[in-house]
Formats: sequence, structure tokens, C-alpha cells
Amino acid sequence: MTRESMTEALPAAYERLHTYGPEFGGDEEGNHGMTNHGPMAVEVMVRRGLDIDVENWLDRYVRRLAELPGTSAAIQPGEWGAALGQARRLPDWDAYFRRELTERPWQEVLAGWWPRLLPGIVAGSTHGVIRVSHAVRTLRGTDQAPARQTLDELAHGLAFWAARYRELAGVVAPEGTLTPQQALPAVTRLKDQSGLIAHRLDRLERSPGWTASLRALEPAASAEEVPARLESLVDSAAKAYLMLGHGSPVLLVHAATAPNAVRHVLPVLPTEQWLPSLTAAWAAVAAVIATYAPARPAPCTEIVRRNPEPTREDALQRAAEHGDEHVLKFADTAVESYDRTGDPGLLTATLYVGELIDRP
Repeated sequence: MTRESMTEALPAAYERLHTYGPEFGGDEEGNHGMTNHGPMAVEVMVRRGLDIDVENWLDRYVRRLAELPGTSAAIQPGEWGAALGQARRLPDWDAYFRRELTERPWQEVLAGWWPRLLPGIVAGSTHGVIRVSHAVRTLRGTDQAPARQTLDELAHGLAFWAARYRELAGVVAPEGTLTPQQALPAVTRLKDQSGLIAHRLDRLERSPGWTASLRALEPAASAEEVPARLESLVDSAAKAYLMLGHGSPVLLVHAATAPNAVRHVLPVLPTEQWLPSLTAAWAAVAAVIATYAPARPAPCTEIVRRNPEPTREDALQRAAEHGDEHVLKFADTAVESYDRTGDPGLLTATLYVGELIDRP
């Protein structure tokens, strides 16, 4: 795919996907549904130049989606707090942010709303922040005026985050001594890991060790340290998938992709928002680990034996051939970590995700 065709493919895909809502298959209020990963997966395909026919992939994917409902009542600038976390107001949130993004620069809108939405980072199983980040990567990747469809995609991501907003109880800033590599396996697991993610997150407040797990991570000494600390968190979570992924192959992908989403938004945020962003990202990672990771890690020797020394090209090609949206997004994150660290285990993790998650 040429750069010119890539530039054309993404707005066209966004245009097609924006007739659908961000979730499907839930109840009448959208609860317990599945997340529409189409815009995020397509952004990875196009940015990475993967050998995937985007139109054919969308033809198959959109069959499962639900149309975006119509608006009910406009959200007024001074009254947005009452609509926060109201799933039925999602179309109203979408209209609100689309209007905001026509009136002000997207960077200004994002910087204004990021601290409001950040405490609700687990919204939609962390897909709110992830979808916003993929849109931001598209916007940051061009020197030209943003395409209308890309601004609309940012509006959809922000709207999903706002409508699905939910705060985690007991969140505290890190103040310990552990590196991400040490802190991840030390997160206290829920004794009862049954039910949907909403049920599990509700139990965190009553879980012994939850707040202590958050405190255990070594804090960044300054805002300037936050990007590197987030990268280390992403790298550690991606590598940990080798030992933990069998516990919940899909949900545990987000322990890596959620903090990576935060990392890629940082450059367009005021630096005073960086330290709170690290706290929120770590809380999201710890919440996913606490609620879905098995208490005992699996030995990864057999996994490595089955996948001896893959190259980064192998990892991306295998993800493209697999075609599942979670496999694509995890491969994008893990290969980025590999490019930073040179750790071959990260490439093996991308192949392992493809083993655990069924092909679409």
C-alpha cells in the first residue's frame, strides 16, 4: 500500500465506521456489550502498512456492529457533569464533541477534556482512552489540515469515554520502590474473578491489597520521567502476557495497550497532566491484572520452543494473517516495545496472542 493510498484508506474507513456505535450486543442501555474495535484496528493496519485488504476486512467486521442511535438532547457546556457515565447519552456526547472540534483546535479540546476523563480511564474496559489515542496518532501523523473524518473519529473516542466513564475506587499515586517489571506480578489478584468486568471492578474496593498494589510502584520523580516510565510499564505488561495471557486472552491484552495509549497522547498534553496520567495508566494496568490475571503464571518455555526467534516482520505478518482486532493491536504495541528494547520475548508474545485468540 502506497503512502498516498494509505492516506486515503483511513478517512474512508472512518467514514464507513462512523455510522455504527462503539459497542454491540449489549442490553438496551448498551451494558455488557462488546466494543467496536474497527477504527482502532484499521488505524494499525494503515499506519503499519500491513498486507491486509482494509475494505474486505471491514466487509466482514461491520456485519456484527450496531448502528449509532440518534441524539436525544444536546449536552450544554456547563451541564456536562450530569451526562458523564450515562451510556444512553452517547449519541449526545458524540454530537457535543463533534461541535467542539469544529470550533476549537483538536489539541485544545483534548487538553481540556483529558483531566476530566482521566479518572474514568477504565471506561469501556479501557477502550475509551485506547480509541482516543489511535485517533491522536493519526492526527499527529500528518502536517496537513486534519481530515474531517479523523476529527470525527476523535469525537467518537471522546464520546465513548465520556458515556462509559467510571472511576476506580481507592486509586492512589505510586510511592513505592518497585519497577514495573517487579510491580506487575506483585499486584494482588481478586479472590473471586467471576462475572463481567463491571462486576470484577466493583470488587476491587473491597479487595485486600488493592491500594497497596498501586502504591508499590516507584513514582516518577518529575514529569520529564513519565514517558520513559510509561514505556517501561508497556514493555513489562507486553512481556508478561507470555506468562499470564492464558488467564484471559482478550482482556489481558489491554494491560499493555491501555498504558501505550496514554504514552502516545502525552506529547500533545500540557506537562502538568503527565504525572496524573502515569497514575491513571498504572491503575488501569493493575485493575486488569487484579481482575483477570491468574494467580500462578504459566511457564513460557514451551511457548518459546514453538516460536523460535521470530523477527519483527514475522510478528506483524502473522498478526495480519490472523486478522483479529486484538491480535493486531497487541502486535502493534509489542513490536513497538521490541523496537525500544530488542527483547525477543516481546515478539514471541505477539505470536502467543494469535495462538490463544480464535481467528475471526
